[in-house]
Amino acid sequence: MGAFTNRTEAALLNSLFGKTSNFGALATRPTLYVGLFTAAPAEAGTGGTEATGTGYGRVTTAPTDWNTATEADPTHIENANAIDFGTAGGTWSGGVNMTHFGLWDAATTGNLLAFAALTVPKPVISGDPVSFAVGALVVTLD
Repeated sequence: MGAFTNRTEAALLNSLFGKTSNFGALATRPTLYVGLFTAAPAEAGTGGTEATGTGYGRVTTAPTDWNTATEADPTHIENANAIDFGTAGGTWSGGVNMTHFGLWDAATTGNLLAFAALTVPKPVISGDPVSFAVGALVVTLD
């Protein structure tokens, strides 16, 4: 079984997140939307339970919202700006812990492109501000 080189891994991540790639432009970067889960999705992009509730919606990101992967450390990319969901207008998902975040190619439905566990699972209660600091959301090639 073969493996991608560091150069290839960095180029794939940078292309997906709209950064300059060693390959040039592979394709048009999809708009990436960050969503939250109360249960883990599968690597096939299925399963999981996306959050629901008043004030919940996926957050649109731009290429500038993500750092650049490098050949020196090509295995991950992280958010360069805070990702802000705003203030919850109601308790999300019945008060169940948010456990994962996901990156989608659409504001609703669409394709799940990547996901990862949150460092600290937490419920979102009405009135809670929901924001992720710079570097809090990390996408890793595995």
